[in-house]
Amino acid sequence: MRIRNDGDPMICSTPIDAAVLADYWTAALAKPEEEAIEEHLFNCDQCGERLREVIALAEGVRNLAREGSLRMVVSDAFLKRAAEEGLRIREYAPPAGGGVQCTVTAEDDILIGRLAANLSGAKRVDLCICDELGVEQLRLPDIPVQSGASNVAYQESITFAKAMPTSKIIARLVTFDEAGGERLLGEYTFNHTRSLPGPGAW
Repeated sequence: MRIRNDGDPMICSTPIDAAVLADYWTAALAKPEEEAIEEHLFNCDQCGERLREVIALAEGVRNLAREGSLRMVVSDAFLKRAAEEGLRIREYAPPAGGGVQCTVTAEDDILIGRLAANLSGAKRVDLCICDELGVEQLRLPDIPVQSGASNVAYQESITFAKAMPTSKIIARLVTFDEAGGERLLGEYTFNHTRSLPGPGAW
């Protein structure tokens, strides 16, 4: 740790936000921003320590995500790395306003629903998971959306999917207007067929 002349540790006057450090670690920053962060980290032990904390947290989350048991939004970079590590990814991409027949097998490691939508101008996007009647059961608020992205990659829990009976799940992407009212970006129906034996199988 760098020490001031008076013997006290140096305090960073412009600490880097943890989200920016996470983007830096996952190589999600533009080159100029990445270079600026590197220069800062070279001269700042405090932010370097925060980066190490972010890395430890990211690795923990990544390990959980690799198990496929988390319900979360993932990036294409994450899916590429998972495929390179030999994980089997099953992916379905229903059109906005449409549906798709889907299932999962014992050999699958990660289950992805790719939700196409016009995300331009959306400052906040929520992902809602609903039952077959359209009643909301789960909401992932303010999901990460890349600027200019044309879809969202939602990872369903592979553990849940393998135990789920034949059923219908409806996903919705919503954003909000200036008054805070919800606006639908897209609705997607997943018609799941149970293919594994055990409780819940038809």
